[in-house]
Amino acid sequence: MTSTPIKMPKRRPSRVVVEPVAPVVDGGRFPAKAALGEPVFVAADVFGEGHDAIDAAVRWRHAPVVGEAGPWEQTAMEFVVNDRWTASFVPTELGRYQYEINAWSDPVETWRHGIEAKADAGVDITVERLDGERIVDALLAAARKTKPVIADDVETLERFRQALADGDPATLHEVFADGAWARLSHRYVDRKPTAVSAKFDVDVDPERGRFSSWYEFFPRSPWHGDAGPGDHATLRDAIDRLERVEAMGFDVLYLPPIHPIGEVNRKGRNNSTEAAPDDVGSPWGIADHTAVHPELGTLADVTALIAAAREHGLELALDIAFQCTPDHVWVEEHPEWFKHRADGSIQFAENPPKKYQDIYPIDFETDDWEALWAELAGVIRFWIDRGITIFRVDNPHTKAFAFWEWALASIRADHPEAIFLAEAFTRPRVMERLAKIGFNQSYTYFAWRRSAWELREYFTDLSTRTVDYYRPNAWPNTPDILTDQLQHGGRPVFAVRAVLAATLSANWGIYGPAFELVEQLAIRPGSEEYLDSEKYQTRQWDLTSDASLEPLITKLNRIRQEQPALRHLRTLQFHDTDSEGLLCFSKTDPMGDGDPILVIVNLNGYEPHSGHVHIDPRTFDLGLGDDDDFVLDDLLGGGTYRWRGWHNFVALDPGRTGYAHVFAVRPTDR
Repeated sequence: MTSTPIKMPKRRPSRVVVEPVAPVVDGGRFPAKAALGEPVFVAADVFGEGHDAIDAAVRWRHAPVVGEAGPWEQTAMEFVVNDRWTASFVPTELGRYQYEINAWSDPVETWRHGIEAKADAGVDITVERLDGERIVDALLAAARKTKPVIADDVETLERFRQALADGDPATLHEVFADGAWARLSHRYVDRKPTAVSAKFDVDVDPERGRFSSWYEFFPRSPWHGDAGPGDHATLRDAIDRLERVEAMGFDVLYLPPIHPIGEVNRKGRNNSTEAAPDDVGSPWGIADHTAVHPELGTLADVTALIAAAREHGLELALDIAFQCTPDHVWVEEHPEWFKHRADGSIQFAENPPKKYQDIYPIDFETDDWEALWAELAGVIRFWIDRGITIFRVDNPHTKAFAFWEWALASIRADHPEAIFLAEAFTRPRVMERLAKIGFNQSYTYFAWRRSAWELREYFTDLSTRTVDYYRPNAWPNTPDILTDQLQHGGRPVFAVRAVLAATLSANWGIYGPAFELVEQLAIRPGSEEYLDSEKYQTRQWDLTSDASLEPLITKLNRIRQEQPALRHLRTLQFHDTDSEGLLCFSKTDPMGDGDPILVIVNLNGYEPHSGHVHIDPRTFDLGLGDDDDFVLDDLLGGGTYRWRGWHNFVALDPGRTGYAHVFAVRPTDR
């Protein structure tokens, strides 16, 4: 029996190991996410056998899906602890980036450590100085070959070589203490053979992909108090509402579908299957995906609304709902795009016990799938061509993963500024898969997470395990979701949920004016559907109500804009309290801008809650010790507090001190 010899490598391998690398999603199958101006933090375990020193660097480049990749840039990695190394880079362009880690045995650092140890021990270092001269000569040769030559580097290395020739141990210590030594040895050392990780992708979005405040309203519902029954507002009327939305501090205005509504099987008020002649139907009963409902206006009105919104610092987001009414043109022209039942009829949408007789779902198993995919992607491109770059996608989890992966990648290859929010309330792995295949933001279970332990567990998962690809967008309500907590909690609970959504998540949104006006009537006990839902009829909203939460929402959005720490999720940390009625957490800005933010919320909203909060002052990265004093400025309720050390007392009485503290933390000398 003969054996087949295992061939040796063609080149001597590196002695260094690089594992595991982050951020990496599913082993590199999907790109991680970042945003313009946001540092991408790269980490890896980098090590080798024995005791020789090693070094590492991150290389990155802009590598768009379509077009040529840019030049590689690099930055040195820093040793943290226990073989963990880190570095960061800041993307400056939208679209796809690539990065890799290079690591190598570092003979320069190995030599430096040895000669310093011997010099400190009084051992003769004559031979080590000769080794050092050869090492610096090699660095000099590399520096002189670099194009273009950096004269300051050459001059500094020549000075270092002279110090070695002089042989004074004190002078050597000065050389090695100079930061230029580490920088130049890293730049010019011979790195061969180099251990190189795989190349990993990062998709870079506009800042609104990472940090945004969404406001949703139905443009057909009047906002003025003197509107008559059945009045239908227009997109031109929506322009008049922009000033209020801007004043409340939102930066994304989201409209439900604005398309023509089908006549066949049109829904009546409160989801009735029998529509009266004057019933307006559901906007999600779409009869034409590239047209505007006549009672709302025209394509020209959409263009005018987009332009007016941008003048108010807002981006218009539209709903993408890939479903059709029975009288949609696709039903007649492409019946093969829909599922047919045994009797030959097309299957309408169902979610028992709910029935949606006014819409047909699309069959992604159709043999004509290529034409279907092209048509659907063409709908999105149609609206992008008219100036809309943000989309809330209805029920994407009921459409094919493969379609979304192709469609979003192909669209964002041409339009990296496009942002897609996945409206999927379904199983966690399904929601996460949608994020991996290209959705920039995702709805969450926030509406149903209420207790302190539920919120801690859920948002800890969002800010750690899935943070590289899943961007949560927290909504306390939507047109489909009026939780029993909101139904029975009244204004205090609405206020508490607003504070939590706006501070826990970097992205949040509300369905208004229902939210700020504390709309809490359900169609029936046990249902999360609104009574007289705007999904099936117009409503008239009186914005002058004294109970409105508009001032609180405005203040929350202003705090979010002014405090860089609240623009991020990755730095979220929860802190222990003596009371389960209190939730305490902090955030900092990854780039060190602004103050650390500490939030303490009374989750009840009605009754006073008090207790000690337990926070390591070092959490705030302000140079504080265990027993130091520090100052907290309450950005939400006003007032300044002075705390000391780990354990401090908090009392939140909704009737006196408010529902929550949103503290900016600072040292006592500032």
